[in-house]
Amino acid sequence: MALAELLLDLKELLQKPDENADAIVKLLEQHADLAEFEVARAVAGRAVEVGVERRLKNVDPKERLAAVRSLSGLFPRAPAARLLRKMVKDPSRSVSAAARAGVRRLKLADVALPDSRWTPDRESPLVPGGWNPSGWWAGLFGRSSKPPPKVSLPKLSSRADVAKLVGVTEEELTAFMRPGSASGSGYVEFDVPKRSGGTRRIAAPRAKLRTAQRALLDQVLSKIPLHGAAHGFAIDRSVVTNAQLHVGASIVVKVDLEEFFPSVHYRRVRGLFEAYGYNTEVASTLAGLTTWRAKLPDGRVAWPGCLPQGAPTSPAIANIVCRRLDARLTALCARFGATYTRYADDLAFSFQKQPERLGRFLWWVNSICQQEGFSENDGKRRVMRSGGRRMVTGLVVNQKVSIPREDRRRFKAILHNVKKHGLESQARGREDFKSWLEGYASWVRMVHPELGAKWQREVKALTRGQG
Repeated sequence: MALAELLLDLKELLQKPDENADAIVKLLEQHADLAEFEVARAVAGRAVEVGVERRLKNVDPKERLAAVRSLSGLFPRAPAARLLRKMVKDPSRSVSAAARAGVRRLKLADVALPDSRWTPDRESPLVPGGWNPSGWWAGLFGRSSKPPPKVSLPKLSSRADVAKLVGVTEEELTAFMRPGSASGSGYVEFDVPKRSGGTRRIAAPRAKLRTAQRALLDQVLSKIPLHGAAHGFAIDRSVVTNAQLHVGASIVVKVDLEEFFPSVHYRRVRGLFEAYGYNTEVASTLAGLTTWRAKLPDGRVAWPGCLPQGAPTSPAIANIVCRRLDARLTALCARFGATYTRYADDLAFSFQKQPERLGRFLWWVNSICQQEGFSENDGKRRVMRSGGRRMVTGLVVNQKVSIPREDRRRFKAILHNVKKHGLESQARGREDFKSWLEGYASWVRMVHPELGAKWQREVKALTRGQG
């Protein structure tokens, strides 16, 4: 077949690239020996890239597996490697195995830092211990390079003990762990808009499960110490304390972790509880109580479950799982003269002066994140230098922690217009505008105490007698 014929066949399939993805891969594989093969692959790759990345994030492991297997056929080595690196720690064993096979096929030797548990064979870097995708197992099955800090936790020996701890019967405990969100399961699902566009799917626990999870949070999870670099969902820490440590820096780097909660899956959570001394039965029960399994349209259940974004236990578990990530990034920063903090999935690094090798530093950051079971969202990395505005968790840190000036001016104008034209004139689709005004004024008070207190008084006066 000549290139022109192949391109004509591809053109027809590319009319619906998502539906025909498997057929496109098969067609390319059949003509891989064509002299102009790379031309055809480039045409197909550009058309299906968005769809493939969407499939790689699909909750259905079958979809992710098919996408991983298609990478080396659809893309040249570098683009395929970029996507494969993110899949070697996929929660599904079949998907991660396929990704590792792809890594070996492409002979990628720089996927992760060396694994110190092995003596590497330097002549073959793709074996355990070399610069390979084996990495750390990120807490799986209680494995760790060193034991976690000793803490005094409630003694639990059985599933019945867990039920008693959270105040439910064993039958209710079983019902909480049902997959999906239909009647009788522990969760409800809904979409919320994302700042960057699109929506995010939230699985929120129903009232009784939420009460049980809060009991687990208060009696177990809250007793486990966090790393000092963690500022999100931590007592006496906030976005303000997170930003304060970067004030006056000449360079601030922001890194975002992709699919943060979904990356912490059932086996990692079970391993976490085993690492803190609980037996397999208890650890499995606790992991089942705090993770959620989606029910797929064809009736199958996605496995393993992962941390649901709406559960009160999810931030605490994610913070504990990130203890070693935080420790390793803090140690890296000590070598480079940098400061590191983390607020949930937002990582911030700052330098008082220009580092000699910023690119090398960021390579280490990316590798450590990957090795600890997380992937960096490449499109959200930001390097902010002196001469421009440096921001951390939405706050300016050039000379002091402050809310951006344009945001303050906008809120001031809203208050002025509410006073002049009434509350409804400024609601603009916000369902509970009164609560939004109160919340924003309270937020300002956290950062600018005097201004926030003044605006709180104004909001109170403007909304008196409203809703």
